[in-house]
Amino acid sequence: MLPQLYFEDFEIGKTYESPARTITDGHNQMFVGLTGDNHPIHYDLEYCKSRGYPEKLAHGLLNACQTAMGASTLSPQTYECIIGFLEFSAKFLAPVFIGDTLYPKLMITDLIPKRTAGVLKVRVTIHNQRDEMVLDGEHVYLVKKRPQAGEVA
Repeated sequence: MLPQLYFEDFEIGKTYESPARTITDGHNQMFVGLTGDNHPIHYDLEYCKSRGYPEKLAHGLLNACQTAMGASTLSPQTYECIIGFLEFSAKFLAPVFIGDTLYPKLMITDLIPKRTAGVLKVRVTIHNQRDEMVLDGEHVYLVKKRPQAGEVA
C-alpha cells in the first residue's frame, strides 16, 4: 500500500488530476439501470435530435461521479485516512454528450483542523475535450490527522 496522506499532508492550492474518461453509451445505460432515471434524453437519439442536441446526453450525476476522490489518483493514498465524505455540491455548466471525454481536477481550497481529524474542502472541476468547463463544484471530507508517537493510526 502507498504511504497514506493525512490531513497535515494536504496543501491549499495543490491540484490533483484524475484520469480522463470518455463517456460511452454503456456507462450511460448502466447509470439508467442503477438509478431508474430513464428520461429519453439519455437513451433516445431521435428524441435528442428533435430537441436540437447532436447526441444523447450523459446523466449529470454520472459526470459528477468522475470527481470522486476514489476515482482520482489520490485514491490509493487515502484508503485509510478518509473518515467520511461530508458534502457535495455542483453546478452543471454545459451538456455532456455520449462520446465526450472528461478531464476531472481536484484542488484543495481549505483545511480546517479539528481535534483528531480535519475538514478538507476540495474544488472539483471537469473540462471536456474542447477544454470547456462542464462542471464546477465542491467536496468536503473528514480526514484523519497523522497519529502522534505511540498512537495507532
